[in-house]
Amino acid sequence: MINERIEIWKKEEYHYPAAHGFIPVMFSYIHEDEKKHPAMIIAPGGAYREVSPSEAHLPAMEFYGAGYNVFVLEYTINQLDEAPLKMQPLHDISRAIRMIRSRAEEFHIRPDRIAVCGFSAGAHLCGSLCVHNKDVEDPEEAYQNISNRPDAAILSYPVITSGKYAHRDSFVALFGKEPSEQELDYMSLENHVTKDTPPCFLWQTVTDQTVPVENSYLFAQACAQAGVPFAQHVFSEGIHGLSVATEEWLEQNIGQEEGERYTQEQVQMLAEAIEAGETPFPKEKGEELLVKFGIRRKKPARWTEKQKEGIRKTLKEVQSWTKLAEVWVEKYLKVE
Repeated sequence: MINERIEIWKKEEYHYPAAHGFIPVMFSYIHEDEKKHPAMIIAPGGAYREVSPSEAHLPAMEFYGAGYNVFVLEYTINQLDEAPLKMQPLHDISRAIRMIRSRAEEFHIRPDRIAVCGFSAGAHLCGSLCVHNKDVEDPEEAYQNISNRPDAAILSYPVITSGKYAHRDSFVALFGKEPSEQELDYMSLENHVTKDTPPCFLWQTVTDQTVPVENSYLFAQACAQAGVPFAQHVFSEGIHGLSVATEEWLEQNIGQEEGERYTQEQVQMLAEAIEAGETPFPKEKGEELLVKFGIRRKKPARWTEKQKEGIRKTLKEVQSWTKLAEVWVEKYLKVE
């Protein structure tokens, strides 16, 4: 396997004011054979406040095992409301897909077989690219004639709407506490599905208490009305953020296993900037962030043993989503 850290912007191209030296990156999982593989870009969730490690390496390995060359995107986040993100994350994922297409030979991928897979706010990001890809221009001339449209999308417990069933904090991270109606409408994705939207696979649980399941229903209904091929799977129970819903995922989330934590570069750089006195935040806030996210610290346990056992009972049903998604995506990427 070829694991590579790939910065997607040149320093002079990237202008998010609260980055503290961070530049968005991709982490590759590339087969070492000469075969041309389909590609999967993974966008972990985290309310646009973090890029969750548990929604990065584990799904990357799942799709790598299914024959994909995989790229996990660490896009721009807004951890402490220093500056609204606006369109920066959308520009990040747009650049990522253009870069992968432009380097198809190097990455051993088929440029016409590129899917995206997002979780929660990461699914909102993938969905945003699905419906708004034509709006996103690239400052680099070499990328301007390269398509940023995914060939298919997997939206896992997605943030979709800014309306009644919104996950409000995601929209605060994007636009601040006083967003305009125009901004909210633009990022309420169910309002912008057209016949040109890529095929979409959606899944969620009925009992998701963080992002209401109505988000998935709204997007599926919009796809049906626009004639967009889609599949929707709603599982009977399970908490938000289940990722691949395996025992390995569960152990990582209770703090017993560290897992791969490479998606936390921006949080770490923010914490270090705080500790160095380079921000308005008190220095103890930096240590608080490092502890909260388990960066060079022992990660706090997330659930009690009783909660853990309750979650474990839901895993077998939900973990079937990965196989369902793989079979579905094969139809649209014509995976051989």
